[in-house]
Amino acid sequence: MREAVVVEAVRTPMGRGRPNGALAHVHPVELLAHTLRALVERSGVDPALVDDVIGGTVDQVGEQAMNTTRYALLSAGFPESVPATTVDRQCGSSQQALHFAAQGVMAGAYDMVVACGVESMSRVPMWSNVPAGTDPFGPGVAARYPDGLVPQGISAELIAAKWSLSRERMDAFAVSSHRKAAAAWESGRFDAEIAPLDGVSRDECVRPGTSVEVLAGLRPAYRDPAFAERFPQIEWNVTAGNASPVNDGASAVLITSADTAARLGLRPLARLHSFAVTGSDPLLMLTGVIPATEKVLRRASLSLADIDLFEVNEAFASVVLAWRQETGADLEKVNVHGGAIALGHPLGASGTRLTTTLVHAMRERGARYGLQTMCEAGGMANAMILESV
Repeated sequence: MREAVVVEAVRTPMGRGRPNGALAHVHPVELLAHTLRALVERSGVDPALVDDVIGGTVDQVGEQAMNTTRYALLSAGFPESVPATTVDRQCGSSQQALHFAAQGVMAGAYDMVVACGVESMSRVPMWSNVPAGTDPFGPGVAARYPDGLVPQGISAELIAAKWSLSRERMDAFAVSSHRKAAAAWESGRFDAEIAPLDGVSRDECVRPGTSVEVLAGLRPAYRDPAFAERFPQIEWNVTAGNASPVNDGASAVLITSADTAARLGLRPLARLHSFAVTGSDPLLMLTGVIPATEKVLRRASLSLADIDLFEVNEAFASVVLAWRQETGADLEKVNVHGGAIALGHPLGASGTRLTTTLVHAMRERGARYGLQTMCEAGGMANAMILESV
């Protein structure tokens, strides 16, 4: 089987997903197109050599409908002969796009492929693809879960309760994310991965001055009398401060076979080593990162101790802390440049954003192995291991 390698990885800064956000004026197709242009410019490859572009987007409606990835590559100036598709595995959409892309290279179906993702949450708010009064689940799911499924915020609260995660501990984790992100920006560690756009050159949600005392003043984000009665164990510790914000952003990764990289004189950033995807309890929803981590390590014949750096998506502090509690991972190796609580979580873009940050951090720190995993709505998770080359 052929080796698949990452040869370039870029992302936009992450803007607030609000009408007054720094990137709210940018159409989502143009957000993604910007990263595709940057990918080609930085790598120096001829876009005509790209066999496919696989993108992730969650709310595929309105300005993010009609296969956004295809129109992004056309806007970016790629030849019309280059195809594209857009996939949805919820928050892991662009990580799944990357899995598909790398697996295609390894199988011999592609020589060069782009995995990418975009979400403009200011222009296409979350749940825009579920009109009021519609049921996206159907009667079979209702019969299987007669008490009803729950929103992600309630799942995050259930995780906090199950793993006895206090408000103070989650807030402290959130503060650490902001401080690591701020330090990474100040030291120039994001320079290699950022493609500034329309004068925006830094992530908008990083708050260097936040503190546990500041976060302690925030009210619970998801308190609900009906859920409080149904789940008396919930202590209502999840707030806007220890959860990821809503954001606008895009990211893209260029993947080739090792032979193609050598032939074209491209310098690989990392080898795509192993992959796993798993389903989990759709009520807790966000705990799939735990079995996904175990599964990918088993497939790679590696142990947790072999991993030098981790990227675990910070959808909520409770998710990462529960994952850490179950795996025993060293938090000093996790999200070393900050995570989604500070940097932002533009749903469809986050998978390849994590990869972009991870491959650059691995090269900078001389890491051999990096592991990335993301929880996903509906009870799923993707995980993969990258190896330095």
